[in-house]
Amino acid sequence: MNRHIPGLYSRQQDHESALEGLFLVRVDAASYRWHPQKPFLSVRFVVLEPEPFAARLLSGRLYCTERALWKLNWFLRDFGYDPDLLNRDQVDEKALLQLRGVIRTSHVTLNGRSFQNLDAFAQAAEWQDISCEAAGGMHEQRNGNDL
Repeated sequence: MNRHIPGLYSRQQDHESALEGLFLVRVDAASYRWHPQKPFLSVRFVVLEPEPFAARLLSGRLYCTERALWKLNWFLRDFGYDPDLLNRDQVDEKALLQLRGVIRTSHVTLNGRSFQNLDAFAQAAEWQDISCEAAGGMHEQRNGNDL
């Protein structure tokens, strides 16, 4: 027997869960995932600010290939990871927990699968300046498009 369930195929939920923009976050979980061509660090964040998104979760990957190590290093430095461990080329998953920082995210869909991109990072102390600049830029854009 077939049942019709309205909205079952709808992608509306995917769009709601996709967070894009600037967020002050805390690392909630991290784990290294080995893959023959592209090993990566999977990181789950809890959004702290802006307030409307507080407590939402988002996750992303930081690849550990030779070409992508610059981004992993950027993330670790800006989130205040232990410099001694970093100097020894070590990533301790437990040492990542509770680290705070700013991320800029975007969302992309490839081959029907949705991915959260981690585009940029900054220190948590820079949140006020960054969030004010971003809000000001959006305000100016809106006013510039008004008729």
